[in-house]
Amino acid sequence: MGALEETLPAHLKAEYRAQFLLEVSKAANSHLDLADVLEAISVAMRCRRVFDAIGLVVIESGYIRLHSLHVDDTPRHPGENVNSLLARVRAKRSKSPIQGSMVVQVPLADSCVSLFANSSDTYVCEDLEADRRFPEEELLWNNGICSYISVPLKRREKLIGAMHFITYRPMKFRADELQLIEDASSVVSIAVANALAYEKIKTLQEQLKHENEILQSEIDSGSMYEEIIGSSPLLSRVLESVDRVAPTDATVLLTGETGTGKELVARAIHRRSARAGRAMVKVNCASLPQELIASELFGHEKGAFTGATQRRLGRFEVADGGTIFLDEIGELPPMMQIALLRVLQEREFERVGGNATIQTDVRVIAATNRDLRREVAEGRFREDLFYRLNVFPIECPALRDRREDVPLLVEYFAARFSSRMGKTIDGIDNNTLNALMAYSWPGNIRELQNVVERSVILAEGRGLRLEPGVLTEREPIHAPPPVAPTPAEDRNHQRAEIEEVLRQTGGRVSGPKGAAQRLGVPASTLESRIRNLGINKHAFRWRG
Repeated sequence: MGALEETLPAHLKAEYRAQFLLEVSKAANSHLDLADVLEAISVAMRCRRVFDAIGLVVIESGYIRLHSLHVDDTPRHPGENVNSLLARVRAKRSKSPIQGSMVVQVPLADSCVSLFANSSDTYVCEDLEADRRFPEEELLWNNGICSYISVPLKRREKLIGAMHFITYRPMKFRADELQLIEDASSVVSIAVANALAYEKIKTLQEQLKHENEILQSEIDSGSMYEEIIGSSPLLSRVLESVDRVAPTDATVLLTGETGTGKELVARAIHRRSARAGRAMVKVNCASLPQELIASELFGHEKGAFTGATQRRLGRFEVADGGTIFLDEIGELPPMMQIALLRVLQEREFERVGGNATIQTDVRVIAATNRDLRREVAEGRFREDLFYRLNVFPIECPALRDRREDVPLLVEYFAARFSSRMGKTIDGIDNNTLNALMAYSWPGNIRELQNVVERSVILAEGRGLRLEPGVLTEREPIHAPPPVAPTPAEDRNHQRAEIEEVLRQTGGRVSGPKGAAQRLGVPASTLESRIRNLGINKHAFRWRG
């Protein structure tokens, strides 16, 4: 300490100072909450200083903010924030009525803390009534503060804020007091930096908890986008494609094996589109009886066929303004492929048995587990329809191609099913996880979900384990290869297709809205087929 040492009282000799700093350090580092840190520092310094309060300011984006405050004669209420405490102190200490409440955030340039950017010297103001150099000091003075010492707080040479040691009366500070404050501040800086880091972590944890609560709420209410679980490169590319195409109205074709989550991707696209406020209507093309597909998609008029006792709106009409999801599009029969092509091209259709043209504004998302290019090559799927659907293709990867996502999916499904069943599953047996990772998952995510659900049902403890024999490698289940139709079957199918189109066109063959155009053949060719098949086209004319 040099010359300063000669002026120190006996109780502040070097060994005593060392003991004092040790006490301050222990007090400061025994807490993580900053308000508790300041109180502990104040208690440790009580016998050796004349300060009435300690304030901590932090630097945030070019401003300083009063973060924490300890005032000896105004104890903080449990859980009280700095604004509330400051209001109580101000009511007791302010020199005159002031409009509004004290500002707790000011520009850095308006505070003495700005000096610490280029210097680590302690800033001392012994009489705010006579000497106020910074706008911030007007606030201090108006709130009853007469003098203060400010010391910089640094962490790894970076300025993070300052501590103000405050008195409510003018004060001449001795050199030894200043030295103690400076020594103490270097010790306290570490504790303050740790407390600030703790607060940031705590804030992030609360934010994460809140986001998880929202996520769980959305899952419980039927949200499906957040069920796309995983972080593998393949899945990341799928989600990147979703983000790119969702804001557009482009038709999307989702391909991939059964159980890869194509419907989840479709819902993700819809919910991120401008149509999210309207419905996403799902149609499973494979589950509809062939004779009812037209009615399901486009609706029908009363009396259009036996059992049509009232007019019914089709899925395209219900989805107007929103999205229609055509699942298993590869199963759509040829006659409906033609009708769908017209909707995609002209954005219009007629109900079965009706003659009014209905305009539709709907975004189409189709999905299939078939190789549509092969289906086109083998004549089972229209080439022009394929290209209409294949505007923006997205391949949903098989689970075996993104095995790194299996642990996340298992954890997610286990948490969901255990919650529903009132069980607690907080761990996965290592052998179980290894087996799940090694399995080829021919049924993909859907199969994994079923396996986890079964394991949760059978679980007797808090760990998830597989029962023996649950995972048995087997060949994926594929649809049997199509059997070539007999000549009679082919003739009956062709007859049914033409009659359906004639029913939709009122028996009209030629013209812009005639059956020939819808079937994509010349009118003369269609007339020849009608004669060869013995179809009475006049029976389909509408009666006005």
